[in-house]
Amino acid sequence: MSHLPNPPQTVSTDPADAPLDGAPATSPVPEEERETWPAVWKGYRRRCPNCGAGPLMRSYLKVRDHCPVCREELHHHRADDGPAYLTILIVGHLLAPALLFVFTTWRPEPLILITIFSVGCIGLSLYLLPRLKGAIVGFQWARRMHGFSRGG
Repeated sequence: MSHLPNPPQTVSTDPADAPLDGAPATSPVPEEERETWPAVWKGYRRRCPNCGAGPLMRSYLKVRDHCPVCREELHHHRADDGPAYLTILIVGHLLAPALLFVFTTWRPEPLILITIFSVGCIGLSLYLLPRLKGAIVGFQWARRMHGFSRGG
């Protein structure tokens, strides 16, 4: 059996010739693993997803550009409408069955019913909105989304 040399391989620049099993690694240095759920929990508590000590928010819904304790950059986040959507989802799923239960069980006056549930809806929404924004920022940080992978 004769040994034939391998023919020279040509590199195609056509994107259709790329392998289907995933993109090639762009970084020769592997990045350290970030735990998702601890980062989400730290964000929910409105703390830095990296150190857990520094405050995540500068004001009610404004995320800091960086953590004052560990200097982790946080300006990469793209929470957008996610916190509002989750807040509506959670508040609606909690208060709609409660409204039905209260109405069918005790039959309170409509003005009393709407007053109690309006205050409850507004209060729960104001409580959840910054916490869910922090949780989404923590999730994005842990998964290295939207620029959190660089320098971190």
